[in-house]
Formats: sequence, C-alpha cells, structure tokens
Amino acid sequence: MSEPTKVGIRDSVKELGWPKTLLMGFQHMFAMFGATILVPILLSGDNYFNLKEVPVQVTLFFAGINTLLFHLFTKFKVPAFLGSSFAFLGGFSTVAKLNTGIYAGLSGEEKLTYACGGVVVAGLFYLILALLVKAVGMKRVVRYLPPVVTGPIIILIGLSLAPSAVVNASSNWYLAATALAIIIVCNIWGKGMIKILPILLGVVGSYIVALICHFCGMTNPDGTAILNFQKAIEYASQGVSGFVSLPKFAMAKFDMQAIMIMAPIAIATIIELIGNISSISATIGENLFEDPGLERELMGDGLASSISGFFGGPPCTTYGENTSVLELSKVYDTKVVRIAACYAIILSFSPVVAQLIGSVPSSIIGGVSFILYGMISAIGIRNLVENKVDFTNSRNLIIAALILVTGLGFKFWSAQDGITFQICGTNITLTALALASIVGVVTNAILPDPEKKEAN
Repeated sequence: MSEPTKVGIRDSVKELGWPKTLLMGFQHMFAMFGATILVPILLSGDNYFNLKEVPVQVTLFFAGINTLLFHLFTKFKVPAFLGSSFAFLGGFSTVAKLNTGIYAGLSGEEKLTYACGGVVVAGLFYLILALLVKAVGMKRVVRYLPPVVTGPIIILIGLSLAPSAVVNASSNWYLAATALAIIIVCNIWGKGMIKILPILLGVVGSYIVALICHFCGMTNPDGTAILNFQKAIEYASQGVSGFVSLPKFAMAKFDMQAIMIMAPIAIATIIELIGNISSISATIGENLFEDPGLERELMGDGLASSISGFFGGPPCTTYGENTSVLELSKVYDTKVVRIAACYAIILSFSPVVAQLIGSVPSSIIGGVSFILYGMISAIGIRNLVENKVDFTNSRNLIIAALILVTGLGFKFWSAQDGITFQICGTNITLTALALASIVGVVTNAILPDPEKKEAN
C-alpha cells in the first residue's frame, strides 16, 4: 500500500464540530446495528439454542466494549467497529445439537455457556498469532497476503453477504427501494452534512415512510405488519425497569468437545480480520499493517472475543458495513467510531430503546445493505486496481479465480456455509470464507511468479 494518504476528514470535531460528529456516530451505529443484533436473534431460534430471551442487550454491550478495547490496543488509529461475528454460527449450531455426555438433558441456555467457553479459547488463538507476528516480523507474515490474495477476499466478503441483502429487501421492495434511493440521492447530489450522512438519512427517511404506511393500515405484501412495536411496548409497560435494566450476563463454561468445535473457527476469523484491515487501509489510504501493526490488531480482536465469550456474549469481528460508511462519508476520524461504540453501550442498558431501534423493518436494512455490501466488494476491486495487480499474468488470474469460486461455491453448496469434518471424533467446521482464504494463501505461496524471476 504505497499510495499517499487519501483526502478525508481526520479530525471531525475540528472540521465539523461536536453536533455533526455525534450524528456521524449515530450513522455508524445504525450501519452495524442490524447485523449485530441478528446474531443473538439467530442463536435464540429453533436451529440453535431456542432461548427464552434474546440476549440483545449483552450483544450491544460487548459490541461497544469490544470496539473501545480494539481502539485502545491499536493506538486509536484504526477506524473499525467490532460487531457480532457470523463465522461462528456453524459452531454454535453444532454445540446446540450435542446430546451426549455432559450435554445430555442440558437446556439451550446451558449449552450456550459451553459454546461461549469455546469462543474464549478461539480468541486466545489470536494472541498466539500476534506473538508469532511480533517474533518473526510483520513483513514475513503479510508477504503471504499480497493484494492478489486480499483483494479477491475483500470482494468475496461483500458478495457472500449479498444474498442476505436481497432476502431482507424482499419483505417489502418499496421500502427497500425508498431507503436505497435516499442514500443514492444524498451521496450523489447532497451537499455538506447531507452528503456525509447518507446511511443515517436513508434509515430515518425510509422509517418515517414506514411509520406513515403502518398507521395508514398498510401491510407488507405477505400481509405482515410493516412495524412491530410489541416488545418495546411490553418493556415500556414495566415502567423504570423496562427503560433501564442491566444486561443479563452468563459466565462461560469449558469442555473440550465444545472447545474443539468452536476454537478452529478462529482460522476463518483471523483471515477475515486481515482482509478487513486491508479493506480499511485501502479506504483511508494508510498502511495499518505497519502502523499500528498487525500484532496489535490481532491482540485487540482476539482479546475482545475472549472477554465477550467469557461473559456470555458472541465473538466479534471488524465490520465491513462500517468500512463502507467510511468510504461513503469520507470521514476517517476514529473518534466517530468510538462514539458509535458508546451509543451501543448506552443502548444495552435500555431494552425498550434497543427494541425500538430493532423495529426498523428488515426491508429497510436490506435496502441499505445493497449499498453497504456492494461497497465492500467495490473496495476490493479498488484494492486490486490501486496496487496495479496484473491480470494478464496467468498466475494472478488463477489465484483470484480459485478464491472467488471456492468462497461462493462452498457457501451455496453447503447448508453449513462451508465444510464440516471430524478430527478425533469431534466435528470441525471451516466456513466458505476460511476455505477461500486458505486456498488463496496456499496457491500464492506455491505457484511460481515469473515476474519476480525476470526482476531478479
């Protein structure tokens, strides 16, 4: 990443003022909110732990805490938000289905605590790799992840998320189109803060339209209600306890079987972290692998996941959605992301407010995701262009082709979003993204590069 630092707002308070900076924080919070709370919602379903209460508050609390911890480790230089990781869902599902040994007769809540113990150990893998990077040097590690590998991986992250954008939008195409149209108009023709806040304005504007439609008696095409305030009303009816309450933490428990299911997934999330850091670096025009250093980023992400898992929260990962917000707004100030983290922590103590924000229709989230997820892939393409990756070179074509086909092929071929195999009688799942990343790293390492030979 030899390009000069890109033009963008680096000190939002100085250039925009506090009121606008606080609004920018709201935009980042909305960008992460839908996906972050979707993880606990999924874990509460029949295919997972069938929980009596969705742990949204715990998830929001650790999304904020993890982000602040990551910024502390990275010297406040990486504008990344850490939200719930989807990569571990396959592992959670496997633990939820365990019915032998100590798991016989356990409730979903109890099984979840053992799965969280596996998350704690998975996070420690980051720390081991961070020490290795520190020992051998960052350049020796990163040379296995050149732009010809990281570029297609970034593209793959966006493309693999694309189906969820369509699924969400399909619940009400009109609202999805409204959100998408507002974002495009604000970003292309907007001036000043309107151009900087397209995502927030898209969510708020389309939500107002949804409110009007809802109170006019309109429904989604399938007959369901456009908005669902039921949970928020239930909490509000409880008085003070409904508006303010502590998140319900649960201490992790440890068992080797759950650890062997959950811990290997760190292979996928470590590579995902490296891909996301590469994406952020390309977006803001700085080499974040060198400063603050890959070892710091690994330690921050890994320790955050371990702490979250220890208290019953989901594992975390840097969010591509928030990287897309950086690209759209051109505001690269890390303070804005930390403000979003503080908002998440505050919301975690108010179930009624969390439910109100969670009432944003999935169709609006889908419309917004059309831009956010597509932007992730576009950043990957730009990463290839700016680093002048030569695709007249057959070697580069082969590496990129194998990454993309492996990632997309295994995602849609397998119900587990990857492959599951056994080691010593224990099921281990590698996600499609992990498989594609491994294929990219291995092929880049073993295929000869004729251009380097000619240079020598």
